[in-house]
Amino acid sequence: MIKRTLALPLVLLLATCKDNVTDVGTPNPQSVSVLTQHNDNTRAGWNNQETALTTSNVNVQQFGKVFTLLVDGEVYAQPLVVGHLAIGGGDHNVVYVATVNNTVYAFDGDNGRLYWQKSFTRSGWRPPKNTDMTGACGGTYTNFSGNMGIVGTPAIDPASETMYFVARSTTGSQFAQYLHAVNLVTGNEVAGGPKLITAAVSGSGDGSVNGTITFDAQRQNQRQGLTLLSGVVYMSFSSHCDWGPYHGWILGYDAATLQQQVVYNATPNGYAGGMWESGAGMAADAQGNLYVVTGNGTVGDSGDATNLRNRGTSALKLTRSGSTLQVTSYFTPQNYQFLNDYDLDYGTGGAFLIPNSAYYLTGGKDGNLYLLNKDAMGGFQASSNQVQQVVTLSGNANMHCQPAYYKGSAKEFIYVWSENDPLRAIPFDRSSNLLDPPSQLSGGPGPTGQSGAVLSVSSDSSKDGTGILWASYASSGDAESFVTPGILRAFDANDVTRELWNNKQNAARDGAGTYAKFSPPTIANGHVYLPTFSNKVVVYGLQ
Repeated sequence: MIKRTLALPLVLLLATCKDNVTDVGTPNPQSVSVLTQHNDNTRAGWNNQETALTTSNVNVQQFGKVFTLLVDGEVYAQPLVVGHLAIGGGDHNVVYVATVNNTVYAFDGDNGRLYWQKSFTRSGWRPPKNTDMTGACGGTYTNFSGNMGIVGTPAIDPASETMYFVARSTTGSQFAQYLHAVNLVTGNEVAGGPKLITAAVSGSGDGSVNGTITFDAQRQNQRQGLTLLSGVVYMSFSSHCDWGPYHGWILGYDAATLQQQVVYNATPNGYAGGMWESGAGMAADAQGNLYVVTGNGTVGDSGDATNLRNRGTSALKLTRSGSTLQVTSYFTPQNYQFLNDYDLDYGTGGAFLIPNSAYYLTGGKDGNLYLLNKDAMGGFQASSNQVQQVVTLSGNANMHCQPAYYKGSAKEFIYVWSENDPLRAIPFDRSSNLLDPPSQLSGGPGPTGQSGAVLSVSSDSSKDGTGILWASYASSGDAESFVTPGILRAFDANDVTRELWNNKQNAARDGAGTYAKFSPPTIANGHVYLPTFSNKVVVYGLQ
């Protein structure tokens, strides 16, 4: 076999500081890939193929920071990993990092070597920033602290060695969003990209002109992770601080050609209904259905709250039908009008499909977890919620957070750590298909303000002593509107009352800087990749 070498300009080689790169050493025996937000399309956040990290060796003596990946801006998108990619003259585990400056980096995941970095801002334009959203939050939009180029987590197709993401650009008066498809080895555009994102649907709703609603590249916020499903790249959109007119859109593009295939608007005869789930991607099942939760917005049409034309404040099962999506099951809380009136959005929490089950876990600002049968969600009943189960957390648990899941040898858990609420490990009982709140374990208090924790889990299958729950959140302050210090903590996944390690125990060695809001840690191949707003991804591993 002829070995390939990748010629790199000197400026790229210098971009990763020598002090932040480890020696190449022995090749990594693991080559697990994390190709999409929260590991796979269930969005459960569980890597069950981690063989190096255990509850015995993740401690302050044996585990800590091993190197740092320097980048040019804040990291809202979850870092992704491709195992054993042929790049740089050999097979390597590669980590991909995208920033708010529309820059994408390909680093060696085991030693920090930079393979390439490229800017995807439109030529002559710049990334948009929070002050460009002049009508958001009354003109004082601080949910983003500055630039907001690439925000939603990309999706990777390993077969074609292609990564898909949305990058935003502006002149200050004109705004554009582009779908990019780039080669993993070179960073070059493929599939005819980039593709300008446009869309229109018939409707009489907010912002319509002559019976048509047109996609607004300034107001529509691409916050959720992208979903790659059955050869189509799906992306969804919400708003910037409810600055209207806006709608919940889902657009689908052919992964091979970037030709638009699917256009769906959740409220064509109404308003709002944005989709964001604290940055989690839309879930998808093996049958090719999409699952998403819409925020505040119009419910029903023509006085009928069950009309499928408008489905704000709802969990949706969506099935492709030609060039659009059909609602094949849904759930709308019976008090949706109260939720809308008091800005208690449904769908703030990351929603996920419980693996190997028929159940979909969702949550919102009202402090409720709603467990739904994904195929018969419950529809709308004015008198009660006809769902599988409702679990109520505290009244201040607004669930700006990303829950996760783990199945151990004896029990399986869903984990949720909302702001102003303790870490909860709630068992899921397969015999009843219900959560078991009386048997839950608590890891104590954590995030405050209006931003909760983002969670991930690693283990070697369900082997005892390998399950670890990883939690990233703001260690102080309110991350909703401010850049705050961050903390990464590790807990025994079977007993979250037992903390294994955190990066404050030896802060001089392991400190990471500021918290990356809604961007969970990625665990792969013996490493934990922690994104930050301090212009870096900090990589942890065994010392």
